[in-house]
Formats: sequence, C-alpha cells, structure tokens
Amino acid sequence: MLLKLVPEDTHVGFMKYRFVAFILSVIMIIASIAALATRGLHLGVDFAGGTVIETTVPDGVSTQDIRDFVGTLDVADLNVTDAVGTGANPVQVFVIKFKTPESGEAAEAGQQAATDMVRAALTENFPTIEIRSSSTVGPKVSGELFSAGITALGVALVLMLAYIWFRFEWQFSVGAVAALTHDVIITMGMFAVTRLEFDLTTIAALLTIIGYSMNDTVVVFDRVREEMRKYKKMPLGEVIDLALNGTLSRTMLTSGTTLLALLAIFFLGGPVLRGMSSALIFGVVIGTYSSIFVASSILMTIGVAREKRSLEDVPGFQGTSS
Repeated sequence: MLLKLVPEDTHVGFMKYRFVAFILSVIMIIASIAALATRGLHLGVDFAGGTVIETTVPDGVSTQDIRDFVGTLDVADLNVTDAVGTGANPVQVFVIKFKTPESGEAAEAGQQAATDMVRAALTENFPTIEIRSSSTVGPKVSGELFSAGITALGVALVLMLAYIWFRFEWQFSVGAVAALTHDVIITMGMFAVTRLEFDLTTIAALLTIIGYSMNDTVVVFDRVREEMRKYKKMPLGEVIDLALNGTLSRTMLTSGTTLLALLAIFFLGGPVLRGMSSALIFGVVIGTYSSIFVASSILMTIGVAREKRSLEDVPGFQGTSS
C-alpha cells in the first residue's frame, strides 16, 4: 500500500475505552431526542408544504434589493437564498421558499393564491426579472412525502439487520443496526439543533449515511470473523482490537477522502446543497466513530459463539482426546 495513515504495528486498545464511548453515545442520543422533542425539525417545503420560486437577478438590481423587497411580502415562513448557477454561462439566481399559509381544505387554494401574489409582485417591481421555475407542494402531498421518507429509513434499517444476520450471526446484526440507529438519531438531532432544513435531500443523505456506516461496519466485522478463526484461544476483546487496528488505516483513508469531497460541496456547492452536505459530513464522522466503538462494543458485550475447539486446544488440558 503506497499510503498509510496508520503504522502497521499500531496496537490501540479500543475496547478499553468502550465504556467512555458508551457514555458519550448515550449523552448524544439523549441530547438528540430532547432536541427533537423540544425544538423539532425545521421541515423544508417538501415535508411542510409550500412553494419554491427560482428567479434571476436583473441587471442594475442588487441581490439585497430583491431580498429586502421579498421580505415585505405577506407570506409565511419566508426563506430566501442566493446561488450561482453552473455551466458555461453561470447566472446568479435567487431561490425563494415559503410555506403553506393556511391549513385544512383552504390550504391548496391559499398556497396557490400566495404563489400567484409573489410572482406578480416580483414581475411588477422588477420588470426584467426572469422566473426560471416555480413549484408548489400541497400539505397532503408533503405529509405523504414525510411518511414515505421515514418509512424508507425504517425499511433500510430492517433490511440491513436481515443482511448482517444472513452474512454473519445475529449478534453481529444487533451491533450493526444499533450503530446505524445511533447514527440516524444523532444526525437528526444535529438538524434539530442547527435548524438546517430537513427535506427530501436530507432523507437521501441519511440513507447514504446508513449505507456508508454499514459498509464500514461490515469491513470491521469481516476482519473480526477472520481473526476469530485464526486466534481461537484469544479473548474476544483482543480479537476485536486486532481487527480494528488492522482496518484502521483503510477506515481513515476512506473517511478522509470522502470528507474532502463533501467539504468541497459544502463550501462551493452553494446554499441549495448545504443541508445535504452538512448531513453527510456529520454522518461520515459519526458513522466512522460508531463502526469503531458502538458496533464493536455491542458485539463484545453480547458475545459471539466461537468455533468448537478440540480438547487439545483447551489451555491446561492433559491426557488424550479419545
């Protein structure tokens, strides 16, 4: 291997710190649940219902002029972000979001009326403005999207449980799914604390985190199983430490290169991609932590059946095996 971030003779006793990691994880989970219960998620238009209008910035008009004008309009939960378009001739655009002003049967009509009002006001005050796109999500559809998104997360966790159970043993599957649930709860807690928008792209990010964390955990568990076959007399904690140290360089390289790409998206991708990239950056860090400490610690706590040994392999055995 041309590049190694971790020396080959590394012998970190990860399992010695499992109780510290356990306390840290419990604190983060409790804090995340408390934040979700008290502050809730800042649902985007996808999940809360509302309208997204994308416009250009006319010549001779500053972005602040548009921002100030839009701020005077009578719409609910207004959010304005600016972004630079991509391509050969990038154009600076504004993304204007506002949520459904009413509830019940009048919601659909109220949302359409608010959308028409905003479009008309923009065109009247800035005649050269270009409305590039406009989309509206009704409250009924947004509720269905939210339910479908949460269901997708639950189904993903169940399928991961079945996959690990089939590939390894049930003890491994419990550790892996506990680590994945740990990652999802803490990442959602981060969204509740930071008030970043929680929308369909965030669900996509959470599903990506589940896949990334599971991939990391499978690599570690595969190494644990390999070392268990090799060292039948070695205590399980030492076997896990051996496996973790053996995969540590790979884990650091994979996480490091992934974070470099995500940081580039976060700083250069504009506000539209900021929520998704934030979730992925946080998720990669917490997923790496959970695959090392959470999944492995739970496996050690539950224990796993070791391959049956002959009597000659048992320490202190004297006599014959017949």
